Amino acid sequence: MKLSEIKNKLSTLETICFELPNGKLVPSHFHVTEIGKITKHFIDCGGTVRNEEVVSFQLWNANDYNHKLYPEKLLKIIELSEKTLNINDNLIVEVEYQGKSIEKYGIDFDEKKFILTTKQTDCLAKDKCGITTEKPKVKLSDLQKQPCCLPNENCC
Repeated sequence: MKLSEIKNKLSTLETICFELPNGKLVPSHFHVTEIGKITKHFIDCGGTVRNEEVVSFQLWNANDYNHKLYPEKLLKIIELSEKTLNINDNLIVEVEYQGKSIEKYGIDFDEKKFILTTKQTDCLAKDKCGITTEKPKVKLSDLQKQPCCLPNENCC
């Protein structure tokens, strides 16, 4: 989701709720400890130089169970970060949360809560690496022609 979309959703909510990919909720006494603009300048495996920018929200919870972050407060924190860090509200937001390590998630919304979505690595130069995106076409009749292993042949 873009930051602008998150701001729009926050303006309609009374409370903020984040759901992890496993269906569990981030405890309601979480803090947003950081909002940042992350710039990544890198070269992919095909030799193309790339630049990416995202907005990062870091969620954290401690033992201060009486703490509750409301949408209005988070909107004020976002507005301050936009002004101070020169953040464009068309940037994609990713969320950091403490799991076994610092975990990074994408973010979506289901009309009542924010959903943290899993992120995957990918090859950005598949064409230069020889990786095809098409599945190979195989005839079933060709598969029947291949020898089959017998239980005591140790070929598997």
